[in-house]
Amino acid sequence: MDTKVLYVTAIAIAAVSGGYYYYSGKGNKLQAESSRSMNYSAKNIYLTQTDEYGKLHVRATVDELQQDLQQKTTKLTNLNVSSYKDGEVDATFFAKKANGYNDNEKVILQDQVKATKLMDTGKMEFQTDELTAFPKTRELETQQKVLVQSPQAEFVSNGLKANLNNGQYEFFNIRGKYEPKS
Repeated sequence: MDTKVLYVTAIAIAAVSGGYYYYSGKGNKLQAESSRSMNYSAKNIYLTQTDEYGKLHVRATVDELQQDLQQKTTKLTNLNVSSYKDGEVDATFFAKKANGYNDNEKVILQDQVKATKLMDTGKMEFQTDELTAFPKTRELETQQKVLVQSPQAEFVSNGLKANLNNGQYEFFNIRGKYEPKS
Protein backbone atom coordinates (compact mmCIF):
# COMPACT_ATOMS: atom_id res chain seq x y z
CA MET A 1 0.00 0.00 0.00
CA ASP A 2 1.26 3.43 -0.87
CA THR A 3 1.96 5.90 1.97
CA LYS A 4 -0.11 8.51 0.14
CA VAL A 5 -3.18 6.27 0.41
CA LEU A 6 -2.50 5.64 4.12
CA TYR A 7 -2.10 9.36 4.71
CA VAL A 8 -5.38 10.24 2.94
CA THR A 9 -7.19 7.42 4.78
CA ALA A 10 -5.90 8.68 8.15
CA ILE A 11 -7.02 12.24 7.37
CA ALA A 12 -10.46 11.01 6.28
CA ILE A 13 -10.89 9.00 9.48
CA ALA A 14 -9.74 11.97 11.59
CA ALA A 15 -12.12 14.33 9.78
CA VAL A 16 -15.10 11.99 10.16
CA SER A 17 -14.30 11.35 13.84
CA GLY A 18 -13.81 15.06 14.54
CA GLY A 19 -17.03 15.96 12.72
CA TYR A 20 -18.97 13.30 14.62
CA TYR A 21 -17.51 14.48 17.92
CA TYR A 22 -18.23 18.14 17.13
CA TYR A 23 -21.78 17.68 15.87
CA SER A 24 -22.80 15.10 18.47
CA GLY A 25 -22.44 17.72 21.22
CA LYS A 26 -19.84 15.83 23.23
CA GLY A 27 -17.59 18.87 23.17
CA ASN A 28 -20.30 20.95 24.84
CA LYS A 29 -20.98 18.20 27.36
CA LEU A 30 -17.32 18.14 28.35
CA GLN A 31 -17.32 21.92 28.76
CA ALA A 32 -20.43 21.80 30.93
CA GLU A 33 -18.98 18.99 33.07
CA SER A 34 -15.74 20.87 33.67
CA SER A 35 -17.55 24.08 34.65
CA ARG A 36 -19.63 22.26 37.26
CA SER A 37 -16.60 21.63 39.41
CA MET A 38 -15.29 25.19 39.61
CA ASN A 39 -14.28 25.01 43.27
CA TYR A 40 -11.31 26.89 44.63
CA SER A 41 -9.60 26.94 47.98
CA ALA A 42 -6.85 29.05 49.48
CA LYS A 43 -5.12 29.45 52.84
CA ASN A 44 -3.68 32.44 54.69
CA ILE A 45 -5.39 35.20 52.71
CA TYR A 46 -4.62 38.88 53.22
CA LEU A 47 -6.98 41.29 51.44
CA THR A 48 -6.68 45.03 51.01
CA GLN A 49 -9.41 46.81 49.04
CA THR A 50 -9.70 50.46 48.10
CA ASP A 51 -12.73 52.46 47.03
CA GLU A 52 -13.16 54.21 43.68
CA TYR A 53 -11.12 57.19 44.99
CA GLY A 54 -8.16 55.05 46.07
CA LYS A 55 -8.91 55.32 49.79
CA LEU A 56 -8.59 52.24 51.96
CA HIS A 57 -12.00 50.53 52.15
CA VAL A 58 -11.50 47.03 53.64
CA ARG A 59 -8.69 44.98 55.11
CA ALA A 60 -9.26 41.33 55.91
CA THR A 61 -7.42 38.17 56.86
CA VAL A 62 -8.79 34.66 56.45
CA ASP A 63 -7.12 31.41 57.47
CA GLU A 64 -8.93 29.32 54.85
CA LEU A 65 -11.33 30.00 51.97
CA GLN A 66 -13.38 27.57 49.89
CA GLN A 67 -15.33 29.00 46.98
CA ASP A 68 -17.86 27.39 44.64
CA LEU A 69 -18.19 29.63 41.58
CA GLN A 70 -21.21 27.82 40.18
CA GLN A 71 -23.22 28.04 43.42
CA LYS A 72 -21.74 31.52 44.15
CA THR A 73 -20.95 30.48 47.74
CA THR A 74 -17.93 30.99 49.95
CA LYS A 75 -16.83 29.32 53.19
CA LEU A 76 -14.33 31.16 55.35
CA THR A 77 -12.43 30.15 58.49
CA ASN A 78 -11.21 32.69 61.07
CA LEU A 79 -12.46 35.79 59.30
CA ASN A 80 -11.06 39.07 60.63
CA VAL A 81 -12.22 42.25 58.82
CA SER A 82 -11.66 45.97 59.32
CA SER A 83 -13.80 48.36 57.29
CA TYR A 84 -12.68 51.93 56.75
CA LYS A 85 -14.46 55.24 56.30
CA ASP A 86 -12.51 58.33 55.27
CA GLY A 87 -9.22 56.50 55.82
CA GLU A 88 -10.02 55.53 59.43
CA VAL A 89 -11.13 52.17 60.85
CA ASP A 90 -14.92 52.38 61.14
CA ALA A 91 -15.91 48.84 62.13
CA THR A 92 -14.31 45.45 62.76
CA PHE A 93 -15.70 41.94 62.48
CA PHE A 94 -14.43 38.57 63.67
CA ALA A 95 -15.93 35.09 63.33
CA LYS A 96 -14.53 31.58 63.52
CA LYS A 97 -16.67 30.62 60.50
CA ALA A 98 -18.45 32.56 57.79
CA ASN A 99 -20.55 31.54 54.81
CA GLY A 100 -21.08 33.91 51.90
CA TYR A 101 -23.99 33.62 49.47
CA ASN A 102 -24.69 35.14 46.04
CA ASP A 103 -21.13 36.41 45.56
CA ASN A 104 -20.99 37.55 49.21
CA GLU A 105 -24.01 39.86 49.04
CA LYS A 106 -25.07 38.07 52.24
CA VAL A 107 -22.50 36.73 54.72
CA ILE A 108 -23.49 34.70 57.78
CA LEU A 109 -20.89 34.95 60.53
CA GLN A 110 -20.90 32.11 63.05
CA ASP A 111 -19.07 30.94 66.18
CA GLN A 112 -17.60 33.57 68.53
CA VAL A 113 -18.86 36.48 66.43
CA LYS A 114 -17.67 39.90 67.49
CA ALA A 115 -18.64 43.08 65.62
CA THR A 116 -17.34 46.46 66.74
CA LYS A 117 -18.53 49.87 65.56
CA LEU A 118 -16.07 52.67 66.36
CA MET A 119 -17.69 56.00 67.21
CA ASP A 120 -16.56 59.42 68.43
CA THR A 121 -17.81 58.56 71.93
CA GLY A 122 -16.10 55.17 72.04
CA LYS A 123 -16.91 51.79 70.61
CA MET A 124 -20.06 49.71 70.49
CA GLU A 125 -19.36 46.00 70.55
CA PHE A 126 -21.76 43.18 69.63
CA GLN A 127 -21.04 39.57 70.64
CA THR A 128 -23.24 36.73 69.44
CA ASP A 129 -23.23 33.19 68.05
CA GLU A 130 -24.52 34.18 64.60
CA LEU A 131 -24.77 37.44 62.70
CA THR A 132 -25.92 38.09 59.14
CA ALA A 133 -24.06 40.87 57.37
CA PHE A 134 -24.89 42.60 54.10
CA PRO A 135 -21.53 44.15 53.10
CA LYS A 136 -22.80 46.34 50.25
CA THR A 137 -25.46 48.05 52.35
CA ARG A 138 -23.47 47.78 55.63
CA GLU A 139 -26.41 46.28 57.48
CA LEU A 140 -26.37 43.61 60.20
CA GLU A 141 -29.10 41.43 61.65
CA THR A 142 -29.63 38.44 63.90
CA GLN A 143 -32.36 36.79 65.90
CA GLN A 144 -29.82 35.30 68.30
CA LYS A 145 -28.96 36.62 71.75
CA VAL A 146 -26.55 39.57 71.49
CA LEU A 147 -24.36 41.03 74.22
CA VAL A 148 -24.02 44.77 73.56
CA GLN A 149 -21.34 46.86 75.24
CA SER A 150 -20.90 50.60 74.75
CA PRO A 151 -19.61 53.51 76.84
CA GLN A 152 -23.18 54.28 78.01
CA ALA A 153 -24.70 50.81 78.31
CA GLU A 154 -24.22 47.10 78.67
CA PHE A 155 -27.17 44.86 77.90
CA VAL A 156 -28.40 41.67 76.29
CA SER A 157 -30.80 41.79 73.36
CA ASN A 158 -32.76 38.94 71.79
CA GLY A 159 -32.02 40.09 68.27
CA LEU A 160 -30.53 43.02 66.41
CA LYS A 161 -30.96 45.05 63.26
CA ALA A 162 -28.27 47.63 62.58
CA ASN A 163 -27.38 50.03 59.80
CA LEU A 164 -23.73 50.99 60.14
CA ASN A 165 -24.07 53.82 57.61
CA ASN A 166 -26.49 55.94 59.61
CA GLY A 167 -26.05 54.49 63.12
CA GLN A 168 -29.60 53.17 63.43
CA TYR A 169 -29.85 50.18 65.81
CA GLU A 170 -32.91 48.16 66.67
CA PHE A 171 -32.79 45.83 69.69
CA PHE A 172 -35.40 43.34 70.93
CA ASN A 173 -36.33 42.38 74.54
CA ILE A 174 -33.46 44.27 76.15
CA ARG A 175 -32.14 43.44 79.61
CA GLY A 176 -29.27 45.40 81.10
CA LYS A 177 -28.12 48.72 82.43
CA TYR A 178 -28.00 52.13 80.82
CA GLU A 179 -25.94 55.00 82.20
CA PRO A 180 -26.29 58.14 80.08
CA LYS A 181 -23.45 60.63 80.33
CA SER A 182 -24.53 63.84 81.99
